Amino acid sequence: MLTVNACTLEARVVDITTLAVDAIVNAANTSLLGGGGVDGAIHRAAGRDLLRECEMLGGCATGDAKLTHGYRLPAKHVIHAVGPVWRGGAHGEADLLASCYQRSLEVAREAQCRSIAFPAISCGIYRFPADDAVRIALATVLDTLPRAPNIEQVVFACFDDAMFARYEAELKRRQAPPSKPA
Repeated sequence: MLTVNACTLEARVVDITTLAVDAIVNAANTSLLGGGGVDGAIHRAAGRDLLRECEMLGGCATGDAKLTHGYRLPAKHVIHAVGPVWRGGAHGEADLLASCYQRSLEVAREAQCRSIAFPAISCGIYRFPADDAVRIALATVLDTLPRAPNIEQVVFACFDDAMFARYEAELKRRQAPPSKPA
């Protein structure tokens, strides 16, 4: 766990669809019409009304995010963020992934959300290297939080213990005071 100003950042091994936060982030595809992994789980848990609302949004560009209601989820809102497919790292993947986190926080700020939960965007079938993704996620969230002062809680919802360990290590690294030169 890490506290920055009035915001707490933490990692948990948890099913993101069970979190009672203001917004959960969906690792969506560009159609926003559901898919596998987190995307499919969120659509199943929220029910058909989520699909109907997503159909009205006209898709979403990679690196961007759009807001819907949470419907049957305990979360009030779903922020659909489209992460990049990993293609070796020379195609702007890092910038697009950072944009997902930044845009999600901007959308959350506009919706007056105080709490938000993120999955490990692009780390599943999109094959983004997990260690890099975690560093990008934490760095971007920390850089963006000053522009989203209403956010009081950020949860990184990890799908397994290995992902949790990555987030915990990165949170701890960022919490440690900088080492002084000898």
